[in-house]
Amino acid sequence: MDSSDAALARFLALHPKVIDLSLGRIQRLLAALGHPEQRLPPVIHVAGTNGKGSTIAFMRAILEAAGLVVHVYTSPHLVRFHERIRLGRPGGGRFVDEQRLLEAFRRCEAANAGAPITFFEITTAAAFLLFSETPADVLLLEVGLGGEGDATNVVDEPLVTVVTPVSLDHPEYLGDRITQVAAAKAGIFKHGTPAVLAPQEPEAAAVLEAHAERIGAPLVIGGQDFTIHEENGRLVYQDQRGLLDLPLPRLPGRHQHVNAGTAIAALRTGGFDRLPIAAYDAGLARTEWPGRMQRLTRGHLVEQAPEGSEIWLDGGHNPDGGRALAAAMADLEEANPAPLVLIVGMLGSKDTSGFLAPFAGLARELLAVSITKQLAARPAEEIASIGQELGLVTSTHASVETALSSLKGFFWERPPRILITGSLYFAGEVLSANGTPPT
Repeated sequence: MDSSDAALARFLALHPKVIDLSLGRIQRLLAALGHPEQRLPPVIHVAGTNGKGSTIAFMRAILEAAGLVVHVYTSPHLVRFHERIRLGRPGGGRFVDEQRLLEAFRRCEAANAGAPITFFEITTAAAFLLFSETPADVLLLEVGLGGEGDATNVVDEPLVTVVTPVSLDHPEYLGDRITQVAAAKAGIFKHGTPAVLAPQEPEAAAVLEAHAERIGAPLVIGGQDFTIHEENGRLVYQDQRGLLDLPLPRLPGRHQHVNAGTAIAALRTGGFDRLPIAAYDAGLARTEWPGRMQRLTRGHLVEQAPEGSEIWLDGGHNPDGGRALAAAMADLEEANPAPLVLIVGMLGSKDTSGFLAPFAGLARELLAVSITKQLAARPAEEIASIGQELGLVTSTHASVETALSSLKGFFWERPPRILITGSLYFAGEVLSANGTPPT
């Protein structure tokens, strides 16, 4: 019996490269399918290095709190592919079910007729089919990688484009200079379509602003056209339309204030400027984004940790992500002191030293683990060695379970705060092993 997993396995064999950033193949397939990308609900298109998913999660929660029907496309998934495609419905969207996903896959596979196409391209075409045939008020569309050559960049007239903070990541595809990465992200800008920029590093900002001016995309710039800051335990957002006095986001970490502000700016710029204040209040209070500063309070792995431990999970994996996570852990330490222990699994292509450096002097210990289901995983011994070079006390472990269990052998002056991090793939493994996958 066919299944979506079997179809996904077949898709991997359709192209020699996992990633090949160009639009010709998906444009051919979408034409064969009758151009579903031209029948989508109004689109908010989101690129960036860090914060894309969180920004989309904030927008979804706010829009749904206002009673709107919202489709969402994100990647990668943590446990099951179905997480990538959230189909909107009144009262809140749901991950696509197996039957509808498999049918969309079958239609794409038949229309593609065995021609070369990447995994992300054919699955994005399937998502567009589903979104085009299911009514909704808006589609929140996340770029997979880069922007200009990404398979999502076939939408000609989005409501608004968004670029969250840009930093170095995926140098093998986007280049090893922040200006190259920013140029790829700017590729989603469209003539006449407003572009919302989160606060950026100066080099990235210069590239993004120059490209927007060149193609005629009106800019809304974080720190200039809108601001966000914390004041007296509240989140204060301000733009030319006025000021919003809001609760702090449910998602912890100061970096989430930036993401929340960018989300609000995108909505107000994209035509949702009449949402009731109650929708913003409820949306910020309800926002969930699994694998990003997620507190694990139950499950199999939680039971292996020392009693009373705090366990946090985050898929951060690049230097900017490391800095944001370390700042969030420092804030937690200030509010409620506890020894910080890192459990880290990473891919070999990532800047492990750059990611771990912000934790030097902050973390008590680093427990290194190899990601079991990834051929490109960095061996635990290498992670531990890099940690040692940064001055961290390190050890290696066969699994997250054994790493957590090892902590029971220590005497703790107070229960530890444990951060499991280093990769979204690793976060997915942890949620699966813990018995708490996204639902």
